Amino acid sequence: MVTIRLTRRGGKKEPFYHVVVTDSRKRQGGTTLALVGIFNPIARGKETKLRLDVAKIDAWLKKGAKASERVAALVEQYRKESGTAAAA
Repeated sequence: MVTIRLTRRGGKKEPFYHVVVTDSRKRQGGTTLALVGIFNPIARGKETKLRLDVAKIDAWLKKGAKASERVAALVEQYRKESGTAAAA
C-alpha cells in the first residue's frame, strides 16, 4: 500500500520533516516515490512552516494512496490557510 507520511530530517532538537509518498512496507527513512512537501514545526521569523504541493497530493490520493493522520491534518490546515478548495 502506498502512504503519504512524514519522514524526519534535521538535527537533534531541531526537527524538520519531509512529506513523502512511499510504500508503507518501507522503513521511515527509506526510498520514496515522491517528495510532496515540507513541514518545519519550529519555524522562526520568515521561515516557511508548511509547504505542500496539493495537486500532487490529490493525484496520489486519487491513485489510492492513504495519508497518515498527521499528514491529513496538515493538508486540511494548509487548505484553510491558503484557500485552496478540496478536490473530491
